[in-house]
Amino acid sequence: MRGDRLLSILIQLQAYGQITAKELAERLEVSERTIYRDMEALSSSGIPVVAERGQNGGWSLLENYRTTLTGLTEEEMRALFISTSPHLLEDLGLSKTSKNARSKLIASIPSIYHKNAEEIWNCIHIDTSGWRNRQEKNAYFDVLKQAIWNCNQLLLGYERLDGSSGHQLVNPLGLVAKGSKWYLVALKNEDAFRNYRVSRITSAEILDVQFSRPKDFHLASYWETSTKAFMDTLPTYEVCVDVDPSILPRLAFTNRFMKKIETKSNKKGGWIRVKLTFDTKDEAVGYILSFADKIKVVEPVDLSDQIIHQAKAIISLSKSK
Repeated sequence: MRGDRLLSILIQLQAYGQITAKELAERLEVSERTIYRDMEALSSSGIPVVAERGQNGGWSLLENYRTTLTGLTEEEMRALFISTSPHLLEDLGLSKTSKNARSKLIASIPSIYHKNAEEIWNCIHIDTSGWRNRQEKNAYFDVLKQAIWNCNQLLLGYERLDGSSGHQLVNPLGLVAKGSKWYLVALKNEDAFRNYRVSRITSAEILDVQFSRPKDFHLASYWETSTKAFMDTLPTYEVCVDVDPSILPRLAFTNRFMKKIETKSNKKGGWIRVKLTFDTKDEAVGYILSFADKIKVVEPVDLSDQIIHQAKAIISLSKSK
């Protein structure tokens, strides 16, 4: 692409000082006429390219001129200029800083690429917030950041899943955003890594005690391994059901539980065979009940009994009012 080629020409001129159009054409596998057109484009965009005629002549950059960003291809520029989630930047207190950095980044590249860089922001926008915009950041978020930057120990107040709470002394190593949710990764007792949901932190006190980060610790690698280990331990409860075609779009849209649709299965009455995966049996009961007479359990058989029991309990409760 032309943008890549223009950058390559700049790099060649910076590396070799002076080079002929013929040499550039051979290295970039284009015609000399194309090189002359490229030089005209560079000159028009403000890049000080100069031509020296004669046997020992060639193209060069004005003395002391250097590009600030060298070696970037057009794809690399796209990767660099893709917008980071504004939701996460706001949580980190970096929203304004990010905008200023982007402006400086644009100013540092040749003017011929300014339009392309700005168009990238208009083509791709990343929003990690949920539709209901639940706020995961809490009052102690800035305290966590400060402790991480300065390697200070933290005394955390934390609410567990069962509703109980307590205090823990930890060495904070980093913050991870999973979707719109934040997690604190820390060392507990100096040898056990732990992940803490930030929204469940009830207090955070920075102690006047510093710690040394583990030399072989890499946050992204740890999180990937931790996530896989967590997923492997999750319970699974598989269910086979027949569904009315009218609810199939709803099943496919959320894609939370649906594992497989046997589209070739042509059941009597137009019912479609679907396999669902839940964490627990109770979760399966509640989900299937929500579709009323539009879904029928095939397997496991005992799930049908529990659904019938729950349905009768609902009816009985409604009649008692």
